[in-house]
Amino acid sequence: MESEGRNRLVPLIAAAIVAWFVTGVIAETPKFTTSWKAPEAAGVSLAGRKVAALVISSDENLRISGEEQLVRELSARGIQGVAAYRFIPRDETTDAERARPWFERAAIEGVVALRPVSAETEVTRAPDVWTTTSYSTLWGYYGYGWTSVYSPGGTRVDTRLVVETLIYRLPAGTLLWAGVSTTTNPKEAQAFIKELVGAAVKEMRKQGLAK
Repeated sequence: MESEGRNRLVPLIAAAIVAWFVTGVIAETPKFTTSWKAPEAAGVSLAGRKVAALVISSDENLRISGEEQLVRELSARGIQGVAAYRFIPRDETTDAERARPWFERAAIEGVVALRPVSAETEVTRAPDVWTTTSYSTLWGYYGYGWTSVYSPGGTRVDTRLVVETLIYRLPAGTLLWAGVSTTTNPKEAQAFIKELVGAAVKEMRKQGLAK
């Protein structure tokens, strides 16, 4: 069920983009709502280390573009970023036991993983609907309510995308930091990934894990 949910994220994002153009919905930048740091992460820095950029998504294009964007952001901050798709064969990517040796052979010292968790849509009726003549008086509404189901104020569709960001230290594989970000009405995939990665790296800097 979880994989099916992730597979539905792409069409939901596409729907959000359409809604943005049609209704003028404003896209917000990713915001971290929850974060956690392991006690042993104090004093640990990924600067100068070889770190894998891993985007866990069934959408191959999103995964590749996301990992490349993450590599650019990491490299700009003194971390040797490497896209996971470049050193793990595609047919072995999703199996932990088969993927693990590739991380070891590539001498990876850390992993920054991004994973879409859920996407929800919310429909909100425009506020000006309540000021129309059809609603302003009981009798105006009474006649309208019985004869029509059309809403003159229109509706607004918001999509809320939740993404996990996890940072692991290898070879032990221990979790150093974790965060959950929420984005309302995500933009076109490339722009969304860029903003999400930028927000994730900003959080890493706050925790001292990156320059």
